[in-house]
Order: sequence, then structure tokens, then C-alpha cells
Amino acid sequence: TSGTFSAVDNVSFRIGRGRTLGLVGESGSGKTTTGRLVLRLIRPTRGSIRLLGREIAGLSESTLRPMRRHMQPVFQDPYASLSPRLRIGEIVGEPLRNFTDLGRRGRRDAVTSLLVRVGLGPDHLDRWPHELSGGQRQRVGIARALALEPELIVCDEAVSALDVSIQAQIVNLLGELQVERGLSYLFITHDLGVAAHLCHEVAVMLRGEIVETGRASEVFANPSHPYTRRLVDAVPRIDAALDGRSKA
Repeated sequence: TSGTFSAVDNVSFRIGRGRTLGLVGESGSGKTTTGRLVLRLIRPTRGSIRLLGREIAGLSESTLRPMRRHMQPVFQDPYASLSPRLRIGEIVGEPLRNFTDLGRRGRRDAVTSLLVRVGLGPDHLDRWPHELSGGQRQRVGIARALALEPELIVCDEAVSALDVSIQAQIVNLLGELQVERGLSYLFITHDLGVAAHLCHEVAVMLRGEIVETGRASEVFANPSHPYTRRLVDAVPRIDAALDGRSKA
């Protein structure tokens, strides 16, 4: 080989209880790989991952399994993340079947409650994924993530595939759930507007490394790294002068 390349390197951050860290950057910067590492969907070659004070980076799959109920994902593509062979009630109830002793009736009641909380209804229990819109599917994904009452949810571009109006609904829902349940989010996104609305802190990634961190309001108002400044400058804005001319 001519050399090696680290997809993620020199990355360090902390997410407090009830807080949201936005991981922002362009496509290919290493955001999704970082999220997969945090969830231990892939094993890091070196470094430390601590969840609820416990080191999980080097745990075997069998030892890690009980910890998985404390961290759950919400994926980017609501069409690819739901099995087309399972009804909605089965999809949301699968974590309960795998990690709890609830019987069939108990699982159904729990799933119904989860669906109602995310803005769906009992009539969705027996529907198939192809019968739902993209926004409804993502609500199912959120309900599934909530099923085991996790402390951490990793949202990987969870609203990027949705229409703008639906994006706002999902972002507001995530905010409400955080307040109600004390959830912590790792919110992976390339949309700085969404990050500014939802995130308490942000970490900016470039070529697999974090180049700037801080409170979201401060980073976006006064970015210090040249790459962050370029990201902020690329956000579309209404031209005040043009707006004035249109009124004239």
C-alpha cells in the first residue's frame, strides 16, 4: 500500500445529560463514522468511548449487548431503515421483544403509547411501511429509538431526507422529547440552520478531525476556524438590499 488514511482521528467530545451536540461538516468529513463508533456499530482501532461512566470501546459483543438499550439510533433514510416485511407494530415492538419480558399484550400497549407520543395513532400498528409518508416513517423510527428509554440517541442526518415543513415538525418533536425524558442527542447534520435551532453545542468536522467546538450560538455568530467561516458563509440568507428594492 502507498499509505493509510484515518476516517476519524483526533476526535474528542462530551455530551451531557439532556444536551444536544451537533456534529456538523460537509459530506465525507467523518460524521457518520463517528456516530457509528459512538454506537459501537464499528469497533475503534484506538481511543475511548464512555457511556454512563463505563468504557465500551473494547467490550465484546456479548458484554456490550446490555449497554445497547442505553443508546439508540435514528437513521437518515426513513425508507431504508424500516423493514418492508414487518408491520409498524412489529418494528417498534422489536426492541421490547429483544430486551424486555413484556408479553404480546404488554408490548402492543407500549407500542401504541409510543406511536401516539410521536404523533401517530393506534391505527398505524397494523400498517406496512410502504403505506406511510417519509415524515410518518421517521416518526416510527423515533418511536423505535424511544422504546427502551435510552439515555443517548444518535440522529444521523435524521431530517435531511424530509420536506422542509416536515423537518420542522420532527425537529420540534425531538426537542419536546428531550425536555420530557432528559434525552441526550448526538445530532449529525450538514444543515447549520437545523443545528442552530436544536443543538446546545456544536463540533465542526473536517477530513476526519474536529476543528472547532463551542456553544452553538457562539460558534455560528463568531466562527474562529476558516472552514467554519466558510460553512457559515454558505448558508442561504435573504438579501436585505434586494428585499428593499422589491418593496420599492
